[in-house]
Amino acid sequence: MDKRISDKDILYEDNHLIAINKRGGDIVQVDVSGDLSLEEMVKAYLTKKYNKPNGAFLGVIHRLDRPVSGMILMAKTSKSLDRMNKLFHDRKVQKTYLAIVKNRPLHSSGVLQNWLLRDRKKMITKAYEREIKNGSYAELSYEILGHLHDYYLLEITPVTGRTHQIRCQLGFMGCPIVGDNKYGYPRGSLKRTICLHSRSLTFEHPVKKEKTRIEAPLPIDGFWERFNVLL
Repeated sequence: MDKRISDKDILYEDNHLIAINKRGGDIVQVDVSGDLSLEEMVKAYLTKKYNKPNGAFLGVIHRLDRPVSGMILMAKTSKSLDRMNKLFHDRKVQKTYLAIVKNRPLHSSGVLQNWLLRDRKKMITKAYEREIKNGSYAELSYEILGHLHDYYLLEITPVTGRTHQIRCQLGFMGCPIVGDNKYGYPRGSLKRTICLHSRSLTFEHPVKKEKTRIEAPLPIDGFWERFNVLL
């Protein structure tokens, strides 16, 4: 796979922000794997595009799990980074995700409320129905958008932003995401991706003060694009 960012990967760019359609399998920031990160790729893209001999500034505002695809926003200035961090902290950014599951949820739409506990040794999050010691409250809403080839496409709107929240809560509901064997799907993907896609972000632009919505098209991988008919 070509590990560079090109114009086709850019969903939005102005003087303050840049949004990228992340490929499933890419890491956002450097980790113990030592693999090239999305942050490094975007920095290289901006450095070359704007001919910056000392390199371009880039701030990571939020993250997506490595096997997840879709829209991720980064800051091109420290001012926009600080302001976007505050918007995320104050829950003033609306996030939507798309997930493909094999098992049909009991209801066509609903709200999931759990307490999550992170097992840092196993790098997995566990969900509980009731409040537990050291647990973090997690909430999301979901809606079934359609049914195709014995799979269900869900739209997910998280209220909180916990580690592995969507993956864990859907698995706990009995509807693990396709490919996510960490949270209950019977087998993993050979591509080490899961069928969870960061679809859009909606927020007030940190500098222009305009309502901004950025949307990421579905991956083209021989499976995801079939579900465009349901959107």
